[in-house]
Formats: sequence, structure tokens, C-alpha cells
Amino acid sequence: MTDHLRQTPALSAPTLSTATLTMMLADARLPVGGHVHSAGLEPALRAGMPASLVPEYMVGRALTVSLVEAGTAIVARHVALDLPAAGPIEQVEMAWAARTPSAAVREVSRFLGRGYSRLAVRLWPESPGVRTMAAARRPLSRPVVLGVIAAAGGMSAQDLVRLVVYDDAQTIAAALLKLDPIDPAIPSSWVLRACSAAEQLVPTLADLTTPSAIPAAGAPQIEEWAEAHSLTTQRLFRA
Repeated sequence: MTDHLRQTPALSAPTLSTATLTMMLADARLPVGGHVHSAGLEPALRAGMPASLVPEYMVGRALTVSLVEAGTAIVARHVALDLPAAGPIEQVEMAWAARTPSAAVREVSRFLGRGYSRLAVRLWPESPGVRTMAAARRPLSRPVVLGVIAAAGGMSAQDLVRLVVYDDAQTIAAALLKLDPIDPAIPSSWVLRACSAAEQLVPTLADLTTPSAIPAAGAPQIEEWAEAHSLTTQRLFRA
């Protein structure tokens, strides 16, 4: 990543409203690799989950997987804003990994994290948090990198939580249109329902500051499906 970035001069840090930054990060067209991810939907459908349960699947992830991801992003944001007093960013990564048992899920998240890292280094090269992230000894997961980006871009903690929950649900909706096409207006309503299910938890998540406080709301069936999916050779999405 570093050699590639040296070939092209970095941009000066942009002046963005936090609303603009949130919209950019929530945009599925952002070219950081998100198009290869279905938020576990393809593994679930391949394992036999009927498409009629996708709305419940979205809500289930919003109250389990997304809580872990959002909590991780919030703590990473806090660390990036308070370096070095808040501790090394790697501690946040380790806490996330401990709450994400599936090696396949961790691999995909770190693949996505690399894409977001490249974006962060290009847009906020002088940010202490971004510099610390770029110097990490190992690839960092997507929620950790998102937390660092939120710190660099001035995004509020509550907006970050909502971004993580929305992005997961919207990823499922976009993937469904490729895997089992339906009227695009229908899954849009499901996305709103999933976001609404997690809304009452936003203030609590936004107040997290330590890795040990990150939720451990596991989803064992989703993890099992992801592991099986990683062994298949005919798939549209990596996970």
C-alpha cells in the first residue's frame, strides 16, 4: 500500500461536513471493495435460508453483528481522537477479533479495511490516527478503519453507529437484488426497519471508550455459514 501511495501525491486534507462524509462512506459506489461483500446473505441463501426471511435476517444482524462492528468503530474513533493516551489501535483490533470467531469473516473484513485504509491515507494523510493506523503491523478490520476515518473527518459517535448499522443492512439489500431479484423498493423498507431496530441502542454504543466494552453479541449461525462459504468455488460474493 505504501509503495503505491508514493507514486501519486497525496491530496490535502479535505474540508467536509460530517453529513457529506457520512453519505460518502454509506455510498455503495465508493470504490473500496464493498461490491464483493453481501454481509453474509449469499452464504445464508446457499445454506437454505429462504429469501422471505431476509427482513428478519437484516434485523438479526442489526442487533448482533452490527453491534460488534459499531462498538468497535466507536472505540477506534475514541482511540484515534485521544492518541496516545487511549492506548494502541491494535488493542481495538484484538477485541474485535475476539468477538468475531470466524476466520473467514475476519479475512473479508480486513480485505475491506485495506480499501478504506487507502482512502484514509489519501484524504487525511496528516491525521495522527490515520498515521498510526497506516503504521500498524498487521491489516486492520473494516470497523477499526472506519472509526479512524470518523475521527479524522470529524464524524460524531452517534452518526458513526448509524452508518455502520445502515451500511450492513444496505449491503444485504444490494446483494439480494443480484441473488434473488425483486422490486428494489421492497428491500429499501427492510433497511429502514433494521436501522429502526437498532436506533434505541445508538446512545449507549456511542459512549463506549474501551475495547473491553465492545459488545459481544455473537451470531454463530452466520459465522458457520461464512466458514462453509469460504470453501466454495462457485460464488458471487466473498462473504
